[in-house]
Amino acid sequence: MESLNLKVSKRLKLLRQEKAWSLEVASQNTGVSKAMLGQIERGESSPTIATLWKIASGFQVSFSSFVEEKQSAPTNLIHRKQKLQHVHQDDDKIRVVPIFPFDEKTGFEVFIIELLPGCLHHSPPHQKGVIEHIIPVHGTIEVQVDNEWHQVCSREGFRFEANLSHAYRNQTDEATLFHDIIFYGLDK
Repeated sequence: MESLNLKVSKRLKLLRQEKAWSLEVASQNTGVSKAMLGQIERGESSPTIATLWKIASGFQVSFSSFVEEKQSAPTNLIHRKQKLQHVHQDDDKIRVVPIFPFDEKTGFEVFIIELLPGCLHHSPPHQKGVIEHIIPVHGTIEVQVDNEWHQVCSREGFRFEANLSHAYRNQTDEATLFHDIIFYGLDK
């Protein structure tokens, strides 16, 4: 099984080749420094979740395209035996696992995300037209959109335009688990 660093490295190289972008152009479009992009591409650095979102948004691709293999055909049921994982060692209070990687036919991807107590995670704005749907499974999550916090409990849902600045936090004493459905649109 391929390591996450290697998957991200290969995907970044492929995207730059497809667009014929230099590191300079990629840096301008993603907001990530040339040096950091080079380190990620060479497999020398593991990007944080926030950095990976910046790269995905800058290249206008889904987040899951960096962490999951593309599915050849959709299946009706996906069983995930793997544990929720830290994408980067500095993101030690947030764990993410894709349930349904991005699908061009549906225009969305689905994640299960766990926020440990005390977690505050800022997400960079995504491209225009991206809509996130937050559905807590266990616990309470607070979502900040455009500098306003919203509390969302289990059995509730929250939807917002993800091209605005946004953040997630867990101020409780228990881990919070939620589904994050990210809709990119059908013309992707």
